[in-house]
Amino acid sequence: MADELWRREALAPFATLPWRSRGRLHVEPESPSRSPFQRDRDRIIHCTAFRRLKHKTQVFVYHEGDHYRTRLTHSLEVAQIARTICRTLRLDEDLGEAVALAHDLGHTPFGHAGEEALHGVMAAYGGFDHNAQTLRILTKLEERYAEFNGLNLTWETLEGAVKHNGPLLKDGRKLGDLPAAIVEYCQDHDLELGGHAGPEAQVAALSDDIAYNNHDIDDGLRAGLFEVADLMQLPLVGEMFSLVAQKYPGIAQSRLIHEAVRRVINAMVEDLLAETRRRLAGAKPRSVAEIRALGRPIVGFSDRMVETDRTVKAFLYKRMYEHWHLNRSHSKARRVVVDLFALLFAEPNCLPPPWRERAEQADKPARARIVADYIAGMTDRYALDEHKRLFDLYQ
Repeated sequence: MADELWRREALAPFATLPWRSRGRLHVEPESPSRSPFQRDRDRIIHCTAFRRLKHKTQVFVYHEGDHYRTRLTHSLEVAQIARTICRTLRLDEDLGEAVALAHDLGHTPFGHAGEEALHGVMAAYGGFDHNAQTLRILTKLEERYAEFNGLNLTWETLEGAVKHNGPLLKDGRKLGDLPAAIVEYCQDHDLELGGHAGPEAQVAALSDDIAYNNHDIDDGLRAGLFEVADLMQLPLVGEMFSLVAQKYPGIAQSRLIHEAVRRVINAMVEDLLAETRRRLAGAKPRSVAEIRALGRPIVGFSDRMVETDRTVKAFLYKRMYEHWHLNRSHSKARRVVVDLFALLFAEPNCLPPPWRERAEQADKPARARIVADYIAGMTDRYALDEHKRLFDLYQ
């Protein structure tokens, strides 16, 4: 009761209020000690798919170094940023954190290279989309509870997971253009795909941008893909590296990088807070429903920061994501995924139980989706080991 009273006083009227949650697809009794969004956050942390993020690629395949970010550490960094922003704006921290922790659950092994390969081999069977796969995990593939599949999260957390990057039905896109997993789920539990998500999910989406821009700068420098000198002409990033170097002459590079990166993160967060407050002052929303009805995001960066973000992303794409060293690694990753899919789809009796039983009883489209689920759930390490077991004649 004391916790609920605190929330009622702490949260803004336009926050997603937990006591007004639209509930879960499968009705459950409420917890006496945790809000609905706290329970969602806890279920995500305890699920199998979340643990697997420990050995899933963010940019570098797991064996390339112990200190590079993985999907797990990236998700934790996003959650930390989202929680800070939500608290400052008087939004629900637990919901923002839950969406942040869930947003990458559907990623394949080997990051975007793995997803591109899996989408390619699944082209005749509806393709593969990591956002739709996240929804499949949260609503179907996790098998933990006696009375339902999935985690039975609240409507608000699922809405945030699916729509954190904006409405899915926009720019002429129709329901039939969306991945089947999203369409099928929304027939039973309408996530209102044509509108923006609540403010907490919008915070989680931009926290993702803040986190990966900055940790990719850190990881790219650590890997030697570019040097500090290459960053000096970038807006904001170069300014912060110059500021730290001037303030601490002779500072060790590892400290220079950390001091500069944390200042960039702080500057991006402060810009987001200032711009979002400006938008809130203009729109004067009195409820989360009014935020959803605006037809535009309430959370955002200033125009100047949007341009800065675009410039930094362009630099990282050219100097890091398309670096020849990573291209070689990604090429291998794509071949591993394509090989695994071809063999397991043609010979489902090579799948472990109970995957084998389901695949052998399914028609081709259903079997393809089962094999895709199996591969998408793999960690980098498991995918490499499985490839070796299946293709190395001496294993």
